[in-house]
Amino acid sequence: MSSALADLPPLLHTRDDQGIHHLSLNRAGSFNALSEDMLAALQAALDFIAQDATARAVVIGAEGKAFCAGHNLKDMHARPELAYYQRLFAQCTRMMLSIQNLPVPVIAKVQGLATAAGCQMVAQCDLAVASSNASFGVNGIDVGLFCATPSVPLVRNMPAKQAMEMLLTGDFITAAEAKARGLVNRVVPPDALDAEVDKLLQSIIAKPREAIAMGKALFYKQRETGVEAAYQLAGQTMACNMSHPVAQEGVQAFIDKRKPHWPPPKSFPKSLSKSLPRS
Repeated sequence: MSSALADLPPLLHTRDDQGIHHLSLNRAGSFNALSEDMLAALQAALDFIAQDATARAVVIGAEGKAFCAGHNLKDMHARPELAYYQRLFAQCTRMMLSIQNLPVPVIAKVQGLATAAGCQMVAQCDLAVASSNASFGVNGIDVGLFCATPSVPLVRNMPAKQAMEMLLTGDFITAAEAKARGLVNRVVPPDALDAEVDKLLQSIIAKPREAIAMGKALFYKQRETGVEAAYQLAGQTMACNMSHPVAQEGVQAFIDKRKPHWPPPKSFPKSLSKSLPRS
């Protein structure tokens, strides 16, 4: 890594007054590869957000022309050690699972190339909005490396045969194809990307945080179970949700034909605010 590149913070992290955390991969010169320091920075940010009881959503974007080119193959090739590879992929897996385990929605904002573990991160996010010039691939197979870990969220986003075709051929798909296959939710022109993400965010944060948190946890848990167990989990979640004050207020508002008055969020903890990284 060049000294100029090393001087850049790998990740930019800001939080706005709506409780939305914005994370931006900041290594454009290396196509925002998931180096060890990038993974560590992402993990630290996600752990930080997990402590923010007033967080409402997370947006993961990137600087430069690429969203994320996956792992740094040069770094990996320089250390041909099984133990190192195991640690690296375990570190990446922990970060990916942290995205899923956050109680707030995580949106990938994809402005360019998303390949291998970069495509994995898009698939791992709860939602994704892409620029029309973005492209997606799991092309490790081109260098003899089957994208095994990216395959885990990929096959949970799109039909199996379409995912397998990408994994076996290494071929890239366009943003429009990614939307058609279920990898991204929305595709817009490059100059409309920020506005479209904000539109989606505003729709989400208008709903109560507690219901979203319960729903997100249930969504992923039930997906990995049989249908009977899934219904049991879903029924229990709905009962708890219905008993919560936010649902009671929402239903009463429906009956009264008025807008619900959600309880205001707690103030952002000063101890967290002081340590929040700034761009």
